[in-house]
Amino acid sequence: MSRNAALSSTGQAYVERRRARLADALDRPATVAGADAEPLSAERLEFMRREGEDLYWNELEWEELTDEEAIPGGHLTEMVFPGFLAYIRGLLVETVMEDALAPARPHPDVVEEILAFLGERYAEATTELESGADSQKLVWQRHMTARLIDLVLYRLYRLTPAEQERLETVA
Repeated sequence: MSRNAALSSTGQAYVERRRARLADALDRPATVAGADAEPLSAERLEFMRREGEDLYWNELEWEELTDEEAIPGGHLTEMVFPGFLAYIRGLLVETVMEDALAPARPHPDVVEEILAFLGERYAEATTELESGADSQKLVWQRHMTARLIDLVLYRLYRLTPAEQERLETVA
């Protein structure tokens, strides 16, 4: 992984601010889905992070080509990234049907890696905008990435729809 240290640091700080906001707003302890799961090997972790990154880029590119989910003032993030969000849900599955062929194996470590990637993307877009980039596309990408960070955190901490709604109204 060749990450820019400054962007990683800035991106991680943004993710941590969003995580703290979430934890402060909950009326319960913020517990991670699959917190007791066995961590993956470094190679497998990197592979699964790249899979998440690929989904992000593919769905973002599709939206840029089609503008299918554009609404006045932005895009519907949940609709732009359905595969990405399904991947996150799959990484956090804790129970399976009784007749399932394999047990549930949540991977919150992969989700944390993906959050780091999203934080880097947010920091990159912010840096570009602060250095004079004048692109509505970049503004929307940054906004959608920020929203995606929140949506991933909601899944990681198993927020109920009511908790999500309360956070959204406070935001």
